Amino acid sequence: MEIKSSYPRSEERSVGRVRPHQPENMAGLVLLGLCFSHLLNDTIQSLIPAIYPVLKTTFRLDFGQIGLITLTFQLTSSLLQPLVGTYTDHKPKPFSLAIGMGVSLCGLLLLSRAWDYGVVLLAAGLVGVGSSIFHPEATRLARFSSGGRHGFAQSVFQLGGYMGTAIGPALAALIVVPAGQHSIAWFSIVALVAIVVLSRVGFWYKKVRISQQKKTAQSFNRPPIPGWKVFAIISILAALIFSKYFYLASISSYYTFYLIDRFHLSIQHSQMLLFLFLFAVAIGTIIGGPIGDRYGRKLVIWFSILGVTPFTILLPYADLFWTCVLSVIIGLILASAFSAIIVYGQELVPGKVGMIGGVFYGLAFGMGGLGSAILGELADLTSIDFVYHVCSFLPLIGLLTVFLPNLDRWVANKGQ
Repeated sequence: MEIKSSYPRSEERSVGRVRPHQPENMAGLVLLGLCFSHLLNDTIQSLIPAIYPVLKTTFRLDFGQIGLITLTFQLTSSLLQPLVGTYTDHKPKPFSLAIGMGVSLCGLLLLSRAWDYGVVLLAAGLVGVGSSIFHPEATRLARFSSGGRHGFAQSVFQLGGYMGTAIGPALAALIVVPAGQHSIAWFSIVALVAIVVLSRVGFWYKKVRISQQKKTAQSFNRPPIPGWKVFAIISILAALIFSKYFYLASISSYYTFYLIDRFHLSIQHSQMLLFLFLFAVAIGTIIGGPIGDRYGRKLVIWFSILGVTPFTILLPYADLFWTCVLSVIIGLILASAFSAIIVYGQELVPGKVGMIGGVFYGLAFGMGGLGSAILGELADLTSIDFVYHVCSFLPLIGLLTVFLPNLDRWVANKGQ
């Protein structure tokens, strides 16, 4: 059955609703496919920080060099994502998702055979490039298949990513740590499965892809928001992303070292506790989207960024049991913000779904990479324990949420 679509060049024109001639169950299957592919993509990504203890021993790296690996991966991803998103807003590429996964596959195989530190950086950069191709277009497709429940769709899509991020360290503990660096090549199977799934999604997308007919701004039933206001709001959202992902960098890159240094745990034990934290992040992310759909994005952002502050401040003073408990609570609360921020930005700048997805994913990855590099140098100069004391205050940046307008109400008042 041929599936047609009147979906215009900027998918905001149709607000992502499933058309009568676009079967809802098919769109739901595509969303699940994107969620599963995101899981596979981020499983590959999360291998990089998960094997840091192995790389540190193999290549005799210091914390600054470990931070540079993350920075290389995050920068290649963050710098390219806005460009990819802007390009695909105008020229959608149905099979770009599978191509991006192929680039990640090359980086993964190179990482398994890396013979010196420079090759490790190159491999990390290739995985970052693959990620930069994947995320903006996958974000567009998640919105397209949302049936109007944009926050829910983003949460489902991101759930896959966080689940993959959680699974990666667990698999690394079970496979890479005992078997060594070369065993990373086994994860090429994950990339190949993702390529197959994304190819099928690409064929579906090709059938329902955006109509090439130009649509005018009259499709919008609300007045445009002034450019200065958009810039101010985007700047606030960027600061909130900085707060969230700088803190997450302290966990994803250095939590295992923190647990080993403070509580004298083994590498495998510390990686399983990292998995526990990342699993909590995966569960937390599914909550933010539906709540934002029902009660508003701003409320979710308030609760997620600022509400986690008491727990981050307590974490550096906790014993092992309460460190595990607090890290789970932090993961659950902090995870819900990003889907709300993405959808808020898409509603702020209609018709630029790919660009907004690229910008915010790029910021997230960039802040994570920058945070990892800076915190690594700080750990070398001071200690891992000191890093967690400093980072505990980052969520206070969430106070900036007070300056975010209630978007629908603000626009409605301007239209009067």
